[in-house]
Amino acid sequence: MKRVLLLALTILCVVRFASAQANPALANPAIDMQGYLRISAEAAKYRESRRLTEAEFIQTSREAGTVILDARSQEKYKELHIKGAVNLSFPDIAVESLKSTLPDKNTRILIYCNNNFAGAEKPFPTKAPTASLNLSTYIALYSYGYRNVYELGPLLDIKTTKLELISSSEQQ
Repeated sequence: MKRVLLLALTILCVVRFASAQANPALANPAIDMQGYLRISAEAAKYRESRRLTEAEFIQTSREAGTVILDARSQEKYKELHIKGAVNLSFPDIAVESLKSTLPDKNTRILIYCNNNFAGAEKPFPTKAPTASLNLSTYIALYSYGYRNVYELGPLLDIKTTKLELISSSEQQ
């Protein structure tokens, strides 16, 4: 019975997707859901060997040519961020902004997000695990051809982390 229900649901999804593609009013060559799903699966496999412990993140951040990228909003970044991080808000990740912020696709990029820090809900508001900004940012960078991207893995308490967190007012 479960197989029949799963098969029916799959057929229904395929038919709905096919009919949406067949409707010229819905066609948009600038949006590619199938490509996104394909590249997301590819990025997910690649990402598994590129997640870092806190100590590895700190060590790697000190290596020449490494960029720490904070893709949270500018408001949250200004409240509190890892010292030395560059802010490029996720909605602003696009062809031109990446060319100016990260012109070399071989640059070593370290990323982190809200869900890496506990104990500071205002600057690091908790997101649903499946909506974690690390995931979106990693997939976006991968989609644009950046392969030297590493992600902070653990959930860290801001009171005990060894990462230096600062506000933009402290940075000056």
